[in-house]
Amino acid sequence: MISSAGTGNTVNLVILATSDLHGNLWGYRYEDGADTANDGMARVASYVQEVRQSGAAVILIDNGDVFQGNILTDDVYNKRLDIVHPVSVAMNAMGYAAMTLGNHDFNFGLGLIDKFSKELNCPVLAANAWYRSGERFAQPYSIIEVQGIKVAVIGLTNPNVPRWDGDKVSALRFEAMPETARSLSAELKAGKKADIIVISAHAGMVAEFDEEGGSDSAEHIARLVPEADVLMVGHMHITVKERFGDTVIGGPRDRGREVVRFDLEVQLDGDQPRVVGREVSIIDMGGWEPDPAIRSIVSEAHEATLRFIEQGGRANSSGEGGRVAEAAADFQPRDEISGVPEGRLRPTAVITLIQKVLLQASGADVAATSLFSDKADLRKGPLTYANVFSIYPFDNLLYVVTVTGKELKTYMEISAAHYNQWKPGDLSVSFNPEVPAYLYDMFAGIHYRIDLSQPSGKRIKDVVYNGQPLADNEPLQLAVNNYRYSSLLKASRLVRATKHWESPQSIRDLIVDYIRERQTISPETDDNWSIAGINLSSPYRDEAIRLVNEGKLERPTHKSLNVKELQAGGWISLSPLNKPSDRRI
Repeated sequence: MISSAGTGNTVNLVILATSDLHGNLWGYRYEDGADTANDGMARVASYVQEVRQSGAAVILIDNGDVFQGNILTDDVYNKRLDIVHPVSVAMNAMGYAAMTLGNHDFNFGLGLIDKFSKELNCPVLAANAWYRSGERFAQPYSIIEVQGIKVAVIGLTNPNVPRWDGDKVSALRFEAMPETARSLSAELKAGKKADIIVISAHAGMVAEFDEEGGSDSAEHIARLVPEADVLMVGHMHITVKERFGDTVIGGPRDRGREVVRFDLEVQLDGDQPRVVGREVSIIDMGGWEPDPAIRSIVSEAHEATLRFIEQGGRANSSGEGGRVAEAAADFQPRDEISGVPEGRLRPTAVITLIQKVLLQASGADVAATSLFSDKADLRKGPLTYANVFSIYPFDNLLYVVTVTGKELKTYMEISAAHYNQWKPGDLSVSFNPEVPAYLYDMFAGIHYRIDLSQPSGKRIKDVVYNGQPLADNEPLQLAVNNYRYSSLLKASRLVRATKHWESPQSIRDLIVDYIRERQTISPETDDNWSIAGINLSSPYRDEAIRLVNEGKLERPTHKSLNVKELQAGGWISLSPLNKPSDRRI
């Protein structure tokens, strides 16, 4: 890391960057009811303060997705436009110099963005977002001057926002990130408005949807804008630490788990300062205690959120000790194999409960939903609003759209691509990392099988509706959340019709109302689908599972346990009694 104190005619400039904080002010998981040990904006503040005290010239920026993501933001403060948002309070106190809009910052509509843009002491950036009338939606960049060095921060929001938020952003259009960055960078350099170019792009390195054009690819930005000194990425919640030519690239894990630090050695000799040294490092927040000053100024918001949970998700209530209802037993089965969640292998009571709520609230024929977290469960005993948040953490609305049997089966095939194809010798089912769990929907109101002996696109078998094989031309009413409707059904042109109904409240609140009305709920499973086309029986299977569960074999999440590969690796063999034995342990 470059020394923090510049020498002679050089300045050591430190750019600290956060991304995907998702409203984690305190360092607390409201759905779990516990302080965390290694994340949160209060910890980030402690680290930032330490760097500033070192004498370095410091610029602090955020890469987006900070005003959404937990009960404090989504359920309490994003719906109150009459008071200053506690996230704004914290960001101002921490001295952020710029914020780029993330896709989730659009989840609550343009009104919320307008509100916090006025509250923040720093500019809110989105260079590639425009009103359809031709006006810019947000500031494209900010020029920050530090010790005579002009640093331009270009902010690029994710161009896929319309896929996810549909009607909420219908007044806007979003341009490709790389081309926007190239144009602005050239403008800034030609006009000598900036000595250093920093690009803050709320996207991952590789394209999420536009593989050919790369409009949502940070890697494509790096290729198109080689003069950029720094490229900050996010969105994917993974650690990124790279260098592309002269550009240093970094991205952190979410919730304030990591901070990206860019160290630039800037030479001041000559007509224009120039970067002569650059490094990127990822700082884990596990080593820092939360800043008590930040916790103090957000303590009222934190306590208000705890009260909201204690009052059963009601903002104005004397409460019932936080109890919404009672679970008669645990809803989610135990995983047989570590890393292979049962909730994605078979119907479970958690998904069945959500689907019942969707069907009852909408009156639809078929409902689709995901298991958003592998650990999502309703445990035996009292249930609080936080427990419901844990199984449905997004503030989605419920839509109903008319689909044909053929359209539904196409949707189901896309969902079934979540699985890897089974091959002889496989002892487990594994999952395609290109189709993560939040994109895998399970369906209620029909019966079906998923044949994993077949390649993706040919797996959905024996679809039955009302006791009869589902005809391609049969019309059905499908209940889906607004995210899936916009990002898949309409964006990919899977369905011709448009939604004709939407819920007056969030799906999470529908679930709360459903279980509150019943007071005691028991786990029930609608065994309407199953995985087929596999044969997992083997004398080796129990031994292979033991090795995984004991941590001696890698978890087979994305690659199945396979008897031939285990034998070739010397992990298992048959004993003379024809029983598997472990030769390597």
